[in-house]
Amino acid sequence: MSFSKVYSAQTSLLNVTPISVETDITRGSLFAFAIVGLPDKAVEEARDRVSAAIKNSGFKSPKNNNHKIVISLAPASLEKAGASFDLAIALSYLLANDEIEFDPEKKIFLGELSLDGKVRPVRGILPIARFAKEKGFKEIFVPVENAREAALIEGILVYAISSLKQVIEHLTEEEALDAEELTKLDEELVITPTDFADVRGQERAKRGLLIAAAGGHNVAMYGPPGTGKTMLAKAFAGILPKLNFEEALEATGIHSVAGTLQETFITNPPFRAPHHTASYVSLIGGGATPRPGEITLAHHGVLFMDEFPEFERRVIESLRQPLEDKVISVARAKGTAHFPANVLLIAAMNPCPCGNYGFRGKQCICTPSALQRYRRKMSGPIIDRIDIWLEVDRILPHELGSEGRTGEESEIFRKKVSRAREIQLERFSGKKITKNGEMGAKELVLHVKLEKEAEKMLNMAAERLGFSPRVYHRMIKVARTIADLEGSDIVKGPHILEAVEYRPKKFDI
Repeated sequence: MSFSKVYSAQTSLLNVTPISVETDITRGSLFAFAIVGLPDKAVEEARDRVSAAIKNSGFKSPKNNNHKIVISLAPASLEKAGASFDLAIALSYLLANDEIEFDPEKKIFLGELSLDGKVRPVRGILPIARFAKEKGFKEIFVPVENAREAALIEGILVYAISSLKQVIEHLTEEEALDAEELTKLDEELVITPTDFADVRGQERAKRGLLIAAAGGHNVAMYGPPGTGKTMLAKAFAGILPKLNFEEALEATGIHSVAGTLQETFITNPPFRAPHHTASYVSLIGGGATPRPGEITLAHHGVLFMDEFPEFERRVIESLRQPLEDKVISVARAKGTAHFPANVLLIAAMNPCPCGNYGFRGKQCICTPSALQRYRRKMSGPIIDRIDIWLEVDRILPHELGSEGRTGEESEIFRKKVSRAREIQLERFSGKKITKNGEMGAKELVLHVKLEKEAEKMLNMAAERLGFSPRVYHRMIKVARTIADLEGSDIVKGPHILEAVEYRPKKFDI
């Protein structure tokens, strides 16, 4: 035959599109080798990679035949990028040229070919494997390095391929391969090297971080330089519970597409800490073809922004939508991309450029204009979206010199967070949300019961402190989490008072 169709796929943003690799050969013509279907430079160069790989796998090179070869990547209206189609192109050519024979239906092929016929790893394997299973494919052939990632998906046979020759021998039944065993997620939680007991003092800050972890609330820590804000943030990552299976698949898929996947899968909440000089695109996402930024890479985890006011103002302001809606939209001329961004924000900052304004010890040397510029970086809407504000003051010298650890260890915090999360999972059973911090106005009415005295206290505080409706609702969410930590079904007065205490005071923006 002179025509064949083999199946592959590609990730576009975070979505997956099936790609049909169709080959037509016109025999007896002058040699021509064309790849059509909006290919980028990497796809166009597949002609040379595939020709060399076919020759070095024991077959006749396409360039040695007087044939006109047309490879079509369908749908033609979608831009094709990357080298992941190489394997499918080679198999499609060999099938059309009657050099091999196999049934390509319900099979999907992914992998870059080297000149000697070896198969190299590619990005985005996990979401493609998941998509292939949902669309009824029975087998997926992937590079060896990507096999364990693909084998996370149950219900589809995963074959690990190291060379073009190996996959041909399997397809032609010369030497069958064994399918990969289903990959199991790690059961153990990876513990961070920084423990809360290693941080001297700061018990109030630790309490605030415990509440934030238990309910998924955004936090800002402010205080002079060197008081332990970064250590607290690193220790915070170690008290979060493991991701459930669906969350782990989603987080792993995002990192697979972005090319930042260092392990086979992600089971612990991601912790991303971009530098304050990071560009708008690197943090939010974007580019000519939009790609996920740091806020999406932190999906289901923590986005730690140290020196928060030193970030570009438009970077800070761009957090408004994702902190509220848990998704970020990136609009470009080619279209609008929507990336998931369900993150827990931890912001750390100094109270002023010199770091000493309003705190004991050293005197602030900032000019009024410098203070004003610094404070102007943070708008009211951003302050409203941060639930818990924690003052991290200087530690006295005699407290630093004490021997051994101080305060509760992270293990104790972890157990408290897990118990509170279990209460919330039961509360929101059957709903899309899992934590108090994700509740909307409707869920607040359904799931939060305030004591009369507590409601009176909240209304009084809101009136005196000028809370916006957003802050009013966020205080209820924080109070609900405090009640969960104490095992209380009803939000009481002390819970409201503690929640109100976490609103900003000394850090007067």
